[in-house]
Amino acid sequence: MTGKLRNMTSIYLLKDDKVLLLFRKGGRVVSDVWTGSAGGHFEEFELNDAKACVLREMNEELGLCEDNIRNLSLRYVTLRRTKGEIRQNYYFFAILNEKVSDDLVSNEGELKWFSLNKLDELEMPYTARYVMDHYCLVGQYSDKIYTGVANENEVIFLELPEF
Repeated sequence: MTGKLRNMTSIYLLKDDKVLLLFRKGGRVVSDVWTGSAGGHFEEFELNDAKACVLREMNEELGLCEDNIRNLSLRYVTLRRTKGEIRQNYYFFAILNEKVSDDLVSNEGELKWFSLNKLDELEMPYTARYVMDHYCLVGQYSDKIYTGVANENEVIFLELPEF
């Protein structure tokens, strides 16, 4: 282990009982799988501000700004050690405003709305799969932040209380 870190954000946009996912093509870290609506790597000036990173990525990839969404919240932080680095992912969720068209396009791949109860059929990055499974079972019914640590068999989630 070299001590290399990879910090990334992802946002899942919601509308009614659906979530917008991206079939990411040609990504540096993940490719040809369904991911959050938008996301990516932190820029150096964002290292202590995951919200700034996810808003920038949402604007760059979807052309949306913070005024186009509501209830933006950090819901999951995961850690995974793979390929000689520790990957730290910050997963945000938000609701797309009613007045914003849900016919969105991305410069990163194909966007598609999915019912929350149809996600188990989709191929996703390792921690994202566990985040979405947990969100569908638990997370959508609370406003808590969860932390997840990945091992080769699963991602183990705990509530991350403030104290």
